[in-house]
Amino acid sequence: MNDTTLLIARELDTRGLRCPEPIMLIRKTMRELQTGDILYVIADDPATVRDIPGFCRYMDHVLLKFDTENRPLQYWICKG
Repeated sequence: MNDTTLLIARELDTRGLRCPEPIMLIRKTMRELQTGDILYVIADDPATVRDIPGFCRYMDHVLLKFDTENRPLQYWICKG
């Protein structure tokens, strides 16, 4: 899947924030989206590598794509 196939509804830049702030902001933002909308998250907190997949599983969202090999970290989350 390449980036051009993803229609991003919202972008959230959490750079500079540390756990638990990125997840708190993601949760708040997801509440504002409609089912099926895609949230693009930019982060630099290493804890997001663990926290975002766990959040998606717990909240029934889908982690469509992620890039944790490069900085900043990037995540594409589809609201479930």
